[in-house]
Amino acid sequence: MATIDIYDLSGKKVGTFDLADEIFGAVNEDLLWEAVKHYRAGQHRGTHATKARWQVSGSGKKLWKQKGTGRARIGSIRSPLWRHGATVHGPTPRSYDYAFPRKKLLGALRSALAAKFADGKLTVVNAFELKDAKTKAFRTALDALKVEKTVLIVEAPNAANRNLELSSRNIDGLELIAGNEVHPYHLLKYDRVIFSHPAIEKLQLTLKDSLPKRQRKAKEEGAKKASAAPRKRTRHEKAAEVA
Repeated sequence: MATIDIYDLSGKKVGTFDLADEIFGAVNEDLLWEAVKHYRAGQHRGTHATKARWQVSGSGKKLWKQKGTGRARIGSIRSPLWRHGATVHGPTPRSYDYAFPRKKLLGALRSALAAKFADGKLTVVNAFELKDAKTKAFRTALDALKVEKTVLIVEAPNAANRNLELSSRNIDGLELIAGNEVHPYHLLKYDRVIFSHPAIEKLQLTLKDSLPKRQRKAKEEGAKKASAAPRKRTRHEKAAEVA
């Protein structure tokens, strides 16, 4: 089981946190691509529109008679063939969102966390305890945590940390989000991710409970076999028995 160091806002190590292997293990890049594509599709506003024939302003009267003029026949000034006329099969307002299985989304979230941990871009702090709502003080804390580029701050759900909200909202390249709203897109978008200890603890517990039954069962069976297997004797113990 891997561990990660816990820091305070001054950059000092204050403890460690155990990371579950089933959460911070393999990275499924295909699943990450699907999750990001789904998120961006949901963000697409889809407000594009063109006017159909019935929406274009203009008279519906036939401009000239059908035959005998030597000109091409025409039924309306709103014809798509004419300038300022209608558009044929043009785009209409619609939603680009589509259904995405929750199990796949949680699997992508596990992969995103594993990728950040493998890259050394995941940081855990004991708590975001700020005495005052001062942007300068919080910027100093980020410098102590060696944040050089963009950063995602993840606080525990329902933490109601007003000082953190006010201190972080004016910093460019920073986003504050609750632990129950984290998406793989957020983790991949920012260079660094900083979790509070309660936030990552709650998220890891939730992701553990969402694992497939087969994977959880295999994990439990492996733990039972490891505990039931006899311990191998060392060379010194064997030599002592012979003597």
